[in-house]
Amino acid sequence: MAASRATGLTVAVTGPTGEIGKPFIAALERTREVSRILGMARRPFDPGAHGWKKTEYRRGDVLDRAAVESLVAGADVVVHLAFVILGAGDGSRHVNIEGSRNVFEAAAAAKAKRVVYASSVAAYGFPDGGGLITEDVPALGHPRHPYSAHKAEVEEVLDEALAGSGTDAYVFRPCIVAGPQAPLLVNQIPYVRLSGRLPGAVRALFDQVPVLRPVIPDPGVPFQLVHHDDVASALKAGVLGRGEPGAYNLAGAGEITMRDLADELGYYTVPVPDLAVEATAEVVARLPFLPDEATWIEAVRRPVLMDTAKARRLLRWRPRHDARETLHETVAAARGDLQPA
Repeated sequence: MAASRATGLTVAVTGPTGEIGKPFIAALERTREVSRILGMARRPFDPGAHGWKKTEYRRGDVLDRAAVESLVAGADVVVHLAFVILGAGDGSRHVNIEGSRNVFEAAAAAKAKRVVYASSVAAYGFPDGGGLITEDVPALGHPRHPYSAHKAEVEEVLDEALAGSGTDAYVFRPCIVAGPQAPLLVNQIPYVRLSGRLPGAVRALFDQVPVLRPVIPDPGVPFQLVHHDDVASALKAGVLGRGEPGAYNLAGAGEITMRDLADELGYYTVPVPDLAVEATAEVVARLPFLPDEATWIEAVRRPVLMDTAKARRLLRWRPRHDARETLHETVAAARGDLQPA
């Protein structure tokens, strides 16, 4: 047996530089059962700048099968985080689906013990009906939402790639991931995106004069948040083989709405009637050549709330942050980034 396997787990990770990747690698660095971490992504990255001692990094693309095979060779566990989120339309389908296929097939061929895949609540496809969604609900995706459709399809690819192999699969379906290192929830608000390009004096004026504060539409649909550190702890449980293989929902306690987000930012909200949201979504679905980001309106048409009892029971997962705490930390960090120089 190789030395790395005798002294601890070797973990190969795609996408270690993202909003989930960095907190996850930091968690693995603190895990005594893990002795070596191999990370790969397309951007330049220096693990030493983060104080990481166990992590080795290489630049590579999941579409490059040779690079993927080199990454996972000798790994006990393969963690797949790399995924195109925004702009996840037809142009990125090849990256999301075929890149994932490369990772899963290479992991099976390398006889890895486990594959850990970060899927999403979006894989459920925003189903109608009341009640909390459990892992027994089929992950069918949504045809009008490319990100949702891709997440569901990748889960099918995972099943196909590992069929007949000795490699177990842990699939995690987090709700919206937020926190100080995951500002996407805040940064995609149009005013926030614009304010980063405004002179400091203009930004200060918007903050100080109430009448100039932005307005965020609020359809009143509740949603869940999960802190990136809590996602990291769940992924770590999968790496260590806790509980049993399978799918796990991840969400912090509590629910919020767009009004809560606006209040935290100091913005205003305007209620959007259900009928208006439905009508807008129907129009969006029929428009050709629409930016992929516009399809996210599907995500606010109805509540998509998950039951996390399985992760709590089998993995002993205990999220340390609830939705409001996570929202507060996310906005506080984003506001710090937006302060005038």
